[in-house]
Amino acid sequence: MRIFIVRAAMLLLLSVIGLGGYAAENVIQISQENLDALGVKLGKLEPVTQFPVLSAPAKVVIPPAQEYIVSTSQGGVIEKLNAAVGDKVAKGQVLAQLNSPDLLTLQREYLKADSALQLASAIYQRDKKLLQEGVIADRRWQETSSEYHSAVSEADEHRQLLEIAGMTVGEVENFRKTHRLTRQLNIRAPIAGVVMERLVVVGTHIDIMEPLFRIANLDELWLEIAIPQERVGDIKIGDRVLIDNSDVSAKITLLGQSVNPENQSILARAILQKHNLESLRAGQRLNTRIIQSSDKAAFKIPNTAIAQNEGKAFIFVRTQQGFAVTPVTVVGKQDNDSVISGEFAGNEDIAVQGAVALKANWLGLGSDE
Repeated sequence: MRIFIVRAAMLLLLSVIGLGGYAAENVIQISQENLDALGVKLGKLEPVTQFPVLSAPAKVVIPPAQEYIVSTSQGGVIEKLNAAVGDKVAKGQVLAQLNSPDLLTLQREYLKADSALQLASAIYQRDKKLLQEGVIADRRWQETSSEYHSAVSEADEHRQLLEIAGMTVGEVENFRKTHRLTRQLNIRAPIAGVVMERLVVVGTHIDIMEPLFRIANLDELWLEIAIPQERVGDIKIGDRVLIDNSDVSAKITLLGQSVNPENQSILARAILQKHNLESLRAGQRLNTRIIQSSDKAAFKIPNTAIAQNEGKAFIFVRTQQGFAVTPVTVVGKQDNDSVISGEFAGNEDIAVQGAVALKANWLGLGSDE
């Protein structure tokens, strides 16, 4: 079909050649009448400051530092679950309740250590007064002081074990005052976030450090973009990433140093900010366009305005006599348009239709082009 159109254009040019149109190297001189007959239409260069470099698939992922596994430091049976997948939770919120016999043991040990501390504290205060009155020797005071500090350390250690087990500072202090033992251990959220996964069910017996939930802070998400290895040289840190069919954007912060052997792609990472995240979900796959800022003049033109010859791109710039065949560099493509750079003032008229016929005139009517 293309050859037929080109040959038709050639025949038309042959028919009008006697009307004053002729070709010279890099210049096409042709009358307005002949231009109309060839269907040539003019358009303007459209200046752009950014241009698309590449379209590539991407996946929305959670940064590793934003994910947490909620587990328990004590074994027991899950009595109640207060959170489901997708729930937003606050830091410190009770996610589950555990019936833990091991907690009773820790509580008893703490009460023993606290009682020993109270006794050691009373002896410490008594002997301190006696020392000041000169009633006891320094040796006895040193022994009393050592026993007191040892009791303080012992009680503090058992208090920390209760806190590590999952009791809050307030719960431990209340227990110290009331001495009321309990098997119930509350499992709390370590951060504010969203429950991404629930790993247990009610009635399950769990061991120490067994995971219960996976929670993530979704205030920041990443795009992992698969860049064909042959195109990675075109991508730079700081390039803007647009997600198709949305106004969400991100910036590339990392280019990987290894090639995926399955698809021969290289990872590029882009960070999505909080205000861009409402329409995105972790695990989502989508299409992206990588956009670069131009450090020199660039212009958007229709693809139909570009002619190829010997691996180079040209456009036809209108002059008083006809057209100047002007080389350009294609720096990006998007749909039916291309972004080019070259030596232009920006106000030139160019051929946006009929470039095939002009190319045939430029190369010579007898060409197979």
